[in-house]
Amino acid sequence: MTANAPQAAFSHANSAAAGGLGLPLAFVALPLYVHLPHWYATHYGVPLAALGMVLLLSRLTDALVDPWMGRLSDRLYARSVRAVMGAAAFAAVCLAVGFAGLFFPPTRWTLPGQGDALLWWVAAMLTLSHLAYSGIGILHQSWAALLGGDAVQRSRLVSWREGWGLLGVLMAGALPTLVGMGGTAGVLVLSLALGLWAWLRSHPPAVQRPSASALPPVALSLPWRFVAFRRLMAVFLLNGIASAVPATLVLFFVQDQIQAPADQAPWFLTLYFAAGALSLPVWLACIRRIGLAPAWLCGMALSVLTFAGVSLLGAGDSTGFAWACVLSGLALGADLAVPGALLNGLIDALGFRGRAEGAFLGWWSLATKLNLALAAGTALPLLGLWGYAPGSQAPAALQALTWAYVGLPCALKLGAALCLFVFFVPPRSLV
Repeated sequence: MTANAPQAAFSHANSAAAGGLGLPLAFVALPLYVHLPHWYATHYGVPLAALGMVLLLSRLTDALVDPWMGRLSDRLYARSVRAVMGAAAFAAVCLAVGFAGLFFPPTRWTLPGQGDALLWWVAAMLTLSHLAYSGIGILHQSWAALLGGDAVQRSRLVSWREGWGLLGVLMAGALPTLVGMGGTAGVLVLSLALGLWAWLRSHPPAVQRPSASALPPVALSLPWRFVAFRRLMAVFLLNGIASAVPATLVLFFVQDQIQAPADQAPWFLTLYFAAGALSLPVWLACIRRIGLAPAWLCGMALSVLTFAGVSLLGAGDSTGFAWACVLSGLALGADLAVPGALLNGLIDALGFRGRAEGAFLGWWSLATKLNLALAAGTALPLLGLWGYAPGSQAPAALQALTWAYVGLPCALKLGAALCLFVFFVPPRSLV
């Protein structure tokens, strides 16, 4: 069978097993960015400014090497499944070591006067965790791209991976409080092992690629030569920034505009992610009925309508905001199920399945991380420029917060929807 031949249909059970690795990979996002600063500030007295700079530089380094990670993924897949799984297992060990090392540094570096050494330790373990996460993540996504299939099968694979990831986000948020960081690290190690085992068991032996010697070197710029990839990346970035802006500002909005008690904020986030996970079967049915791009358009429309309603909320409207979290979580399901499936289909349509999935996915991974950086880099300065400061109850400040939390995401989301409609809604779509 050639690399571009269609593969046998992949069942929900196989898709669920193959996507299970998404659960432990989600641990590397929430604990590192929510729990790590608080842990080091309260346990070791590390200044937040210094820790924030370490987090930023580590993530920037990680993002910039993603295209090279994609090239390495292509070479590993060209060798053998054993080479891929060996590299994934090595990355998983590095991820576990880096995660545990972050929350349990050497005792001698936690003593007074060792602040610089402790920051270097954090930088090393954080970078190790990020690079391992990127490596195993790109290998995992490349496998789904290599499998191919129709739009329903592609979206099913992506949905299971993202659904496991949402469950991982919820677990990663709760476990540090319930079982401590030691227990959280133990769950990470166990779920990594189970995820790798399930992935290996689900691998279809019919998937083949040319040998490594038969694959010419792939330029890092290869994906950008194709207008369809550039168009899809434009939609993905606009939509991703639109989704990341509310995530950056939600705690400010809950505190100052809704004026909800502080202990309600985690429940709003739980409603959002749980609704996203539970909506995935609905979006799969929608994709089956109307296609990938139209389904994504429906998700964008639901998101814009929901945020338009949020603009009407004020102090004490906790119930209304909870419903908004549920509806925007439903829209999140489309953002999870469709973009990756569109990318996999584009790789197939351009003739690069079995040859250069990693080249495309490396840039895709970089863009995913860039979304969060651009959201923070856009929304926070605008808030300051418009006169908002945390804790302010002045009408002008709250109006600025509403414009940033609601207006900016809606404008970006509408731009993404327009690009998606013009470039990818049939019959203009390649996929």
